[in-house]
Amino acid sequence: MFARRLLGLPLVAIFALSACNGSDGPRMTSLPDDDDARAGYAFGMDIGQSLAGAGAELDVDALVQGIRDAVEDRDMLMTPEEAMQAMQAWQMRAQEQAMARAESEAEENRAEGEAFLAENAQREGWNTTESGLQYRVIEEGDGATPGPNDRVQVHYRGTFIDGETFDSSYDRGQPAVFGVSEVIAGWTEALQLMQVGGKLELAIPSDLAYGSQAPPQIGPNRVLIFEVELLGIEG
Repeated sequence: MFARRLLGLPLVAIFALSACNGSDGPRMTSLPDDDDARAGYAFGMDIGQSLAGAGAELDVDALVQGIRDAVEDRDMLMTPEEAMQAMQAWQMRAQEQAMARAESEAEENRAEGEAFLAENAQREGWNTTESGLQYRVIEEGDGATPGPNDRVQVHYRGTFIDGETFDSSYDRGQPAVFGVSEVIAGWTEALQLMQVGGKLELAIPSDLAYGSQAPPQIGPNRVLIFEVELLGIEG
């Protein structure tokens, strides 16, 4: 996806500036009531956001010059082969920088998580299992305990250690239903410690959650906090 958008930029850019007169001027603070101007700015936004999201630096003045030269049919300063090589080299730099940022984030999250778990283990009411899962009983249940092959109905709220919510069945207004063994390891273990009607607070180490392969909205190596209410077992 990234490579496709990158290599398609010149064509998009030509459309974006096709309505421009080629003259430099001060930055606009508002758009004229003109469909061509609004479309041009919209394409410019798309190009800029795509490039900014890649994370690697780019000479914007050179970008604009290349667009203008193409739109105005001037002699180009690069051959198509040179342009392809330059774009591919930039893409490689962007990927390398993204990997470096991801590695740095993963190490920072791991250190913060380990410090949090060490402190949390000393708090009153918290228990730590052999796997490293931490839990606190909010409300005792009085029903059955699910097994690894059961399906359960739960309400839950997931937060990071700073309290930011990243997922909540309470907010959606509908309980979640899934197999006990179909979720992250920390949940699978915790659910088998519960009885229907009970509620736990969990502190799940990253290696019992998503680890380094976490989805983007979670982030690598993060400790996750969950409030879990076991509503029923569906068998």
